[in-house]
Amino acid sequence: MPNPEVIVVGAGLAGLACARALVASRVKVLLLEGSDAPGGRVRTDVHEGFLLDRGFQVYLSAYPEGRRTLDLEALSLRRFIPGARVRRGGGFHTVADPLRRPVEALTHLFAPVGTFGDKLRVLELRQLALSGEVEDVWQRPSRTSRRYLDELGFTEALRESFLRPFFAGIFLEKELSTSSRFLEFVFRMFASGYAAVPESGMGVIPEQLAARLPAGMLRMRAPVSDVWGHRVRLADGELIGARAVVVATDPASAVGLLPGMVPPLMNRVTCLYFAAPEPPVEGPWLLLNGEGRGRVNNVAVMSEVSPAYAPRGQALVSVSVVGATPDLDTLQAEVRAELTDWFGPAVSAWRHLRTYALPLALPAQPPEALEPPRRPVRLSPGLFVCGDHRDNASIDGALMSGRRAAEAVLRELEHG
Repeated sequence: MPNPEVIVVGAGLAGLACARALVASRVKVLLLEGSDAPGGRVRTDVHEGFLLDRGFQVYLSAYPEGRRTLDLEALSLRRFIPGARVRRGGGFHTVADPLRRPVEALTHLFAPVGTFGDKLRVLELRQLALSGEVEDVWQRPSRTSRRYLDELGFTEALRESFLRPFFAGIFLEKELSTSSRFLEFVFRMFASGYAAVPESGMGVIPEQLAARLPAGMLRMRAPVSDVWGHRVRLADGELIGARAVVVATDPASAVGLLPGMVPPLMNRVTCLYFAAPEPPVEGPWLLLNGEGRGRVNNVAVMSEVSPAYAPRGQALVSVSVVGATPDLDTLQAEVRAELTDWFGPAVSAWRHLRTYALPLALPAQPPEALEPPRRPVRLSPGLFVCGDHRDNASIDGALMSGRRAAEAVLRELEHG
């Protein structure tokens, strides 16, 4: 792409969304990606016929920016059951959405996962999250999620057995220190849509965005070592100039390219994948650890959500461990022992496929991190930044940040 008007550094979701919006306005863009494929933290690896997302991730169908940006029908989304199965007291108990799965909700009304009053408070939380417009959520009073849930009157039993592991799997932190604004946003998305994965893995999302770009615009294996002014220097020494540069890398890389940028705190997760001769549970359920102990936070049999995730006759089990962990061999042994307690001796036949240790998985979002809810994307004349660290830490936030950066670039180009 000779003589680009705008250089976008990083082909994660934010960079792809930014490039796409600029192209729609007939701007000449060069998109530089240091790795061998687009997607950033949203990638899917093919391993022995299994589809391994780089960390357990789901797409929420109600994401407003996703609806604006993606062709959801082409993603062939495969849904999780709305609700979860909670491991507590040595057994599994179903927590179902009472509005979408009323029979199951009534059947398990008195399961030992909170009180009857707690279940009514879940409906209250749903009503609060759905009230007003989605933009209103980001203007509401902000406190930690734990304080917010306590203010709503949830018992410790429900908080520890269901709410903590459920939100820990989203926030990637167990203390519920994440802003209540993000909790309300996420709960609204679950209440007004469904959690899903594309039939062929989460990596299909960035692949769809990249496929819409003009040929030659996306340049792979082109890591950028320096950004200054309106120019970038590649790791091989090549210099490229443009009228504007957008840094759309992960937060750690952005800090390296943009001196003075304050690095966000990052939450970590480790995802272990196992091949099983048969699924330990039937159906596309999210399984939560409500015991209050152990390494495992949540489990999903991905091949029950989408059969394409595993070869015929095998099951793919995804296990998420939130926070710091021991060495990976020790962790695998501890997780296998814990899952044996959950599912019995059949776990001994499970074969470990791969472990993804992700220390920089997601920007932390304590209340102060979302003040303001959207951080500036223009740093100086001709220099911009985008990513989920500029909006909310989600797929939707990454896509929105990319669009906001593109709009800021367009305003500058028009008046420059």
